[in-house]
Amino acid sequence: MATSTTTASPGRSPLAFGEILSFSYDTFCQNKVRFALTALGMVIGTASLILVVTIGMTGRQYILNQIQAIGANLVFAEYEGGAPRITATAPDPLTVADIDAVRAQVPAVVSASPFMNLNERISVGNGKQQDILVLGVYPEYRAVRNLTVLSGRFFDQEDYLARNKVGVITDKLARKLYGSPEAAPGRVLKLSGLPFTVIGTFKESVETFGQSEVQDNTMAIPYSVTRSFMDTPVVRQIYFSVADPSMVVPVTAQIRSVIQARHRPESVYNIENFTQLLQLADRSATALTLVLLLVAAVVLLVSGIGIMNIMLATVSARIREIGIRKALGATNREIRFQFLAEAILISLVGGVIGIVIGLAIPFSVRFFFDDFHIPISGLSAIIAIIVSSLVGIIFGTVPATRAAQMDPVESLRYE
Repeated sequence: MATSTTTASPGRSPLAFGEILSFSYDTFCQNKVRFALTALGMVIGTASLILVVTIGMTGRQYILNQIQAIGANLVFAEYEGGAPRITATAPDPLTVADIDAVRAQVPAVVSASPFMNLNERISVGNGKQQDILVLGVYPEYRAVRNLTVLSGRFFDQEDYLARNKVGVITDKLARKLYGSPEAAPGRVLKLSGLPFTVIGTFKESVETFGQSEVQDNTMAIPYSVTRSFMDTPVVRQIYFSVADPSMVVPVTAQIRSVIQARHRPESVYNIENFTQLLQLADRSATALTLVLLLVAAVVLLVSGIGIMNIMLATVSARIREIGIRKALGATNREIRFQFLAEAILISLVGGVIGIVIGLAIPFSVRFFFDDFHIPISGLSAIIAIIVSSLVGIIFGTVPATRAAQMDPVESLRYE
C-alpha cells in the first residue's frame, strides 16, 4: 500500500517550522530583486498608513489647539439689533452694567471684559500718519483672550481705576513704529490729542490672520479711559471666561437669560461660544483621516494583489521543486506553510521598512522646526504591522493552497 503524501517523515516535526522558514529565506535570497519590487508596494502602503494617521492626528490637534488658544472656555455676547419686524426702536446695546449683573448671577464666570473699538490716526514722524485700531478693555482682557505679553507689561487694575493714559500695542505695530517690541515701552502716542504712554507689547497666542478684533495695528487701553472718546458707556462685545470648559454650554444659556432679562424683549443678542466650532473641527478632522485611510487601504490592497501574483508565478516556476519535496516526504501542510511563509515574509519586510519610514518622516520634522511638534502614534505602528501580516496571509493563501494541492507525480514530470 502506497504511503500517503501527507505523512510526515520519521523523527521530524509535522510542520517543521524551522525548515519552512529556512526555505523561505533561501528563496528570498535567490530572488532578491523580484521580492524587493514586490515588497516595495507594502513599503509604500504601510508608510502611507503611518503618515495618514499622523496627518490626521496632527491636523486635528492643530485645529483644536488653535481654537483652544483663542479660548475654549470663552463665551462672547454682542448686540445684534431689534426684532426683524420692529424697525422704529431705539438701540439697546450692551453696557458694563450687564457684566456686573452676569458676575453676580452666574458664579461660574471667573473673568470678563468688554471691548469698544475706536479708529484713530497717529503721527509717526516726518509728517506721516498711521491709522490704528484702539480697543478699550478691562485689565482682565489679557487673561480672557489668552494674550502673550512680549515686552513691558499689560495695564492692571490700578491703571484702570486711576484712568491712567497708558496702553499696549501689538508686536507688529511696535516693529512698524519703533523697529522692535523691546523698543516700544516708554514711548508716547497721541490719541485725539491726548498723550498715551506705551507700557508694553503683546500678541495673540495663535495667529488669527485678522479674523478677530485684534488687528496688526492695534492698541489696547483701559476701558475707563475710553469715556474721553465717547458719549455713552456702551460696549461692542463682551467676553466672559469660564473656569471649567465643561461648563461653557450651561453658562452660555445662563448669560443669555441674564442679559435678555435686563433689556427690552424685542432686542436681539448673540450669545455664543466655540463649543460647536470645536465639534465641527473634530468631525472634519476625523472625516479627513478616514478618507486618507481609505486611500492607504487601496494601496495596501494593490500591494497584496502584487504579492499574490508574484507568489502564483513562483509556484508555477517551482513545480518540479514541489514534486521533489513531496517525494521526499513533505506534507501538504508543509508545502502550504512554506509558500505562505514566503508571502508573509515579503509583506512583513515591506511593512517593517514602511513603518520605519512612516515614523522617521514626522520625527525628522522636529530637527528642522523646533516649535512644531508632530504627534507620533505607536498604535498606528502596531496596526500597520498587523495589517502587513494579514495582507501576507490573505493574499498568500491562494498560491500556497495551489502549491499544496499539486500532484507529486505530475510535478516530477514537469519540465
